[in-house]
Parts: sequence; C-alpha cells; structure tokens
Amino acid sequence: MTGIGWAISIVCTYFAGGIPFGVLIAKTKDVNIREHGSKNIGATNVGRVLGKKLGIICFVLDVMKGALPVLIVGLAAGVFGNSMEHIETNEMLLWICVVLASLLGHMYSPFLKFGGGKGVATTFGGMVAMWPLLTVPVLIAFLAWAITLKATKMISLASLVAAVVLFTDAIASVMLNATLEHAWPLLAVTGLITTMVFWKHRSNIGRIIRGEEPKIGTTTK
Repeated sequence: MTGIGWAISIVCTYFAGGIPFGVLIAKTKDVNIREHGSKNIGATNVGRVLGKKLGIICFVLDVMKGALPVLIVGLAAGVFGNSMEHIETNEMLLWICVVLASLLGHMYSPFLKFGGGKGVATTFGGMVAMWPLLTVPVLIAFLAWAITLKATKMISLASLVAAVVLFTDAIASVMLNATLEHAWPLLAVTGLITTMVFWKHRSNIGRIIRGEEPKIGTTTK
C-alpha cells in the first residue's frame, strides 16, 4: 500500500471510530445518554441506563467499528496474518496508526464536538484484528478483564487491570518473537493505550480509592 493509501485509510478509520453508537442507540429511546448515568457514551453506561440488551448491542458495535477498519486495511496492505518478524517496522507502525485512529475517533468524536467515550471496546476490536501481532496479548488482557470483573463487579477497575496486562503481555511477546529495534511500535502503542485508558478513567480511579465506584447492578447518580 502506498503512503497516500495509508493516509486515507487512517483518516477514514478516524471518522468510522467517531460514530457514536451509544448516542444513536439512546436516541431511539428518546434519551440523551450524555445526560444520564455516568454521562459516558460507551456500552457500560448504555447498559446501565437503558438495559443490558442495548448495552450489549452498543458493545458489539463499538468493537466492530474498531475491528473492521483494521482488518480491511491489513488485508489491503498485505500485512494481515503475517508474523511479527515478517512485517517491516514501518508497516507495523502504520497499521498501528489505524488502530489509534479508531481509538481517537471514539474518544474525540468529530460528530460530538470532539467529545466521546473511553474507547476500551473499540480498542479491543482494533487490536484483536491485528492478527497475529496483538491478538493473543489482547485476548489474555480480556481474560484478566473478565476475572477482575467477576471478582470486583467494577467494569472500570477491570479495564484498568486489562490495560496493564496488555502492556505486560506485549513486552513478553516482543521479547520472545522479535527484537526491540524491529518491534518497538507494538510496545509504543500498548504503552500509549494503557496510559490513555488510565487517563480517561482518572475520575473512576478516584472513586475506586474512595470506595464510591458503582458496581454492576447499581446506578450512578
């Protein structure tokens, strides 16, 4: 794929990532999701305010808007399915930029005056679609998320734990399969995403420390 092709793909992915499915789903019920619950547009708040079914639908759509562009671009560029050592560093970096574009679109949506959600579901979809570079680390992080959620009933804490596990797994994957010089983009992006997840959850962290973070089955006031 040419440089122009990559640039167009990244811009288009940003706008795709910016589609605010949570807002659109809530509008079908005449609800402004940004004025209810935690005021977040993501699946967690949609489920809390409008019910589990609509929350799951929002989650799936947010995952898909992250996964589909990454999958399509990866196939078009001929990098999908290639092992870490068989993808050039610059191609790895550009493919990662597609994932980041989707994340930034969700977090800073051009359709919401650059407001948005926390991007966990969209990032999950995008990174899983980077087969096989990040698929396994992301699935391990998802397992950590599920275990933490079951133990604490706090989605925010589960997301924070998953972000840390993702970065740790990416480090291990690079050490086992490539050199830092070749695969540094993978560590850079997982480190950046972990930082962004913590930044977007900074209010949740405060509530967790104070013991005020809502758990599944409760309502945020």
